[in-house]
Amino acid sequence: MVSRYQHWQQVPTRWKDNDVYGHVNNVVHYALMDTVINTWLIERGGLDIEKSPVIGLCVESHCNYHGSVSFPDVLSVGLRVAHLGNSSVRYEIGIHHEGRVIAEGHFVHVFVDRSTRRPVRVDGQLRACLEALKPPPDPSTPA
Repeated sequence: MVSRYQHWQQVPTRWKDNDVYGHVNNVVHYALMDTVINTWLIERGGLDIEKSPVIGLCVESHCNYHGSVSFPDVLSVGLRVAHLGNSSVRYEIGIHHEGRVIAEGHFVHVFVDRSTRRPVRVDGQLRACLEALKPPPDPSTPA
C-alpha cells in the first residue's frame, strides 16, 4: 500500500459524514480527496487560497467505491501525481481504512490566472511540489 502513493494523510471521519444508512456518504469521499490535495498544495506548494495569482480549478473528478466506513473511523488517504502537464495535473487518490481500499479516484486540476481564468504554466514551488508526488520510474520498463 505505501509504495503506490507518494504522500499519505490521516483524515478522521466526522459525525456529520454518516448518512441515514449509517455509513460515510459518497460525496464525502470527494471532499476527502479535495482536502488532501489542497492541504498538500498549501503546505508544500505555497498556495495561498486567498491571494495566490495562480489557482487550480477542478475540471474532472471520478471515484470508484470499494467499501464502507462510518464515523468515528480514521482514514488513510494516499496521493500521487499520475500526469503533470504544462498547466494541468492529474492526481490519483486512494482512501484506505485498516488496510482495506475504501475508494480510489482521480482529480484533474487546470492551473489558471486568478483574475483572467486563463491557463498558466505550472512552475516554481508549485511544480516542485507536484513533481514530488510523481512515483519513481518503474525499473522494469525499458528506457
